[in-house]
Amino acid sequence: MLLNFQLDTGGTPQALTTKLHTLIIAGWAGRDRAAIEHHIEELAAIGVPRPSQVPLYYRVAANQLTQDETVQVVGPHSSGELEAFVFAHAGELYVSLVSDHTDRKLETVSVALSKQVCAKPVARAAWRYADVAGHWDELRVRAHIVEDGREVLYQDGGLDSLRTAAELIAGYTGGGALPDGVGMSCGTVAAIGGIRPASEFSMSLHDPRGGRSITHRYRIDALPEVA
Repeated sequence: MLLNFQLDTGGTPQALTTKLHTLIIAGWAGRDRAAIEHHIEELAAIGVPRPSQVPLYYRVAANQLTQDETVQVVGPHSSGELEAFVFAHAGELYVSLVSDHTDRKLETVSVALSKQVCAKPVARAAWRYADVAGHWDELRVRAHIVEDGREVLYQDGGLDSLRTAAELIAGYTGGGALPDGVGMSCGTVAAIGGIRPASEFSMSLHDPRGGRSITHRYRIDALPEVA
């Protein structure tokens, strides 16, 4: 999948175009076992089976990645889930932001399939991983949804509650670097008020030390669910 980013290096943004052939969704990526268990129970409350191991690496078709501002889904049962997103290009690692948009109805049957059937919105900005690796735990993520006509806070937390990108990559590759053309999401934080669908989803990744943020917003176009 071809993605176009504006690379923020602290000066004039640079264009970066990359082609990703592999997409990995790193699930159950929390550092705190109690927090992981909370998320497992949060999903169990809507019928999602427990994972076979943690963390768990889901393969999703790379053509599900999109930078569009509208995502089409079938039915009213899907919702967004913000995650830091790392990808390798020309021997270097970069950071952006992705929503692991998921069909929650199908998730009660198969987590892997529920992830596959929904597009994964990606922000249009990126940073060099090397520029934030030394203070990764200081980065924060936040998401809002539009609910009943008003914008409400949906997710809010620091990446210090999740396994680092380096740890997740090592777990997937067996200790090696992420190969060129591979993108990986890096886990999420709990939904405030529980997981639920919404008409719009906005998300941000903030670097307080660098005084900068990556943001993205998309709306959900729910198609009729017919038999």
